[in-house]
Amino acid sequence: MRGRLLVTGASGFLGAETARLALEAGWTVIGTFRSAPSDVEDVEWRQLDVADRDAVRKLVAGARPDAVVHTATAAWRWCSASTRTVGRSYDDWRVTADGAAHVALAAADAGARLAHVSSDAMFSGRCAPYDETALPDPVNRYGAAKAAAETAVRAIAPGAAVVRTSLILGDGRSKHERHVLDLVAGRASGTLFTDELRCPVHVADLAAALLELSGGAYAGVLNVAGADALSRHELGMLIAAREGLDAALVPAGHSAELGAPRPTDTRLDIARARRVLSVRLRGAREFLAAG
Repeated sequence: MRGRLLVTGASGFLGAETARLALEAGWTVIGTFRSAPSDVEDVEWRQLDVADRDAVRKLVAGARPDAVVHTATAAWRWCSASTRTVGRSYDDWRVTADGAAHVALAAADAGARLAHVSSDAMFSGRCAPYDETALPDPVNRYGAAKAAAETAVRAIAPGAAVVRTSLILGDGRSKHERHVLDLVAGRASGTLFTDELRCPVHVADLAAALLELSGGAYAGVLNVAGADALSRHELGMLIAAREGLDAALVPAGHSAELGAPRPTDTRLDIARARRVLSVRLRGAREFLAAG
């Protein structure tokens, strides 16, 4: 057995995949959920609001984990306006920023190894590509919350692995993939930006990296993203093609149309991850290849 692993947000897309892989690797998994658990079997499920500091402390102390993977964050909701582009509105600073601090404090008190999931959304996109030394310069509230979360974790738990990642995809199950299909089918309106560059990562690759870091000693920031830099529109075209749909039907737009500040080019340099991880980080062109 690998020990006891606590996965916060284990009912979410990344959290559930992390829990699945951890069970396969021999971990005993305790998973938290906010509203309802996922369908991952053999997880010891616990309901938790990470914004509640006392509840987090009590749960972690009782669970006695050897390691904690913190994936829980406030949700972003897809928004669209007529034929305008797809934007997203941010929910809750308390969950994303304060919740990360609560988890880090509880993990430190329990003597548990911590792997914290951060985001490329904390960057403006003006200085890409970003390596692990890059300082956050967020342009919106979500990016600021992720930057605050990372700052808190690094101050509270200097030995933690802070994993900066990008758009998370996987075998048609992610919200990004589903939204592209809705756009092509006419079930949603909007466009996908041609001027926002990201490095999409497969959920299984990211989850495997988090597990590797949970069992290791790496401390500090590590960029764990995909090997390819793609615009949201290019990504949408790949998703459509994989499903046998006409990629020309994916609507294109420009971020200026939204009228709200958004990160532009947030490419992450993954050279260090390639050196320190055994996990191979695939690019979207590979894992979204048609057929």
